[in-house]
Amino acid sequence: MARTGVRLAATGIAVVLAITGFSGVAAADTPATTTAPTGSAVVTVDQQFLAKTLLGGIAVVPLTPATADVTNNVVTSTFPVTGGVANIPSFSGQVQLGGGLLFVNLNNGKTVTFKQLGFKVRDWNVSAVPNGGTAPVALLDPLGDTQIGRTGTTQSLSASSLQLDPAGAQYLDSALGTTYFTGGQSLGSFALTYTPGS
Repeated sequence: MARTGVRLAATGIAVVLAITGFSGVAAADTPATTTAPTGSAVVTVDQQFLAKTLLGGIAVVPLTPATADVTNNVVTSTFPVTGGVANIPSFSGQVQLGGGLLFVNLNNGKTVTFKQLGFKVRDWNVSAVPNGGTAPVALLDPLGDTQIGRTGTTQSLSASSLQLDPAGAQYLDSALGTTYFTGGQSLGSFALTYTPGS
């Protein structure tokens, strides 16, 4: 694979951790606000997972307005908060994230795109809706050493491990025609900051 292709694939993999959430909150379910929620979800991809994924011919690419950065062989993907109503310390609500994720199987050319990303606090997972679908698929589970905090109105969550949800692994294997993904695969780490709208 050309160096450009590897960098593109590496950039994408970082996104996987990140991932990814729930969309589709009806306008009637969301209180009117004068300022939108702000913050971001950041996924840092484990180098070991990244290497194995690339060797397996799988690339994950974040879609705008999400961004990805590669520094010192560490890949991070950042997804901006775009909406939602959540109280993370009380384990309720959801945080909607901008951007999307494109998964590509470089061995057979199959792809799947996820949009409407978000973190569902009660379910404690990052989910997304695949193109052509209407229901969110649980993709990633923040686990490991987990810290929840609040400073003023800003809420935060950090997890030392971000693992592939069994439902996400099954969906990806089916859509991409592979047996690579398994539930519980550790992808990296996860950090979320969220300031509610007012």
